[in-house]
Amino acid sequence: MKNFTMRDEEFICDNCQRKVYPLKYTARDHCPYCLYSKHLDILPGDRKNTCHGLLKPIGIEKFKDTYKIIYKCEKCGETHKNIIAKDDDIDLIIKLSVI
Repeated sequence: MKNFTMRDEEFICDNCQRKVYPLKYTARDHCPYCLYSKHLDILPGDRKNTCHGLLKPIGIEKFKDTYKIIYKCEKCGETHKNIIAKDDDIDLIIKLSVI
């Protein structure tokens, strides 16, 4: 994707307050412990969105040979999708798949 800015940074999750470490194979864009994300980007990695609301995981969808987490912003209501990461909590992924 040509509009992708690689950002694989450590952060503290605004939802569960846990420290999240870089993935080291692609960009980290959500918390692997609670699956929440933050509404920061317009294009992946650009950090140009001024909303900064919490993106609540609300579902899962199949994407190629993996899955995407479907999010809804708790502040502005926009929906967003992120590819799951190898270290995501699989129990939470499964719970999302049956919602």
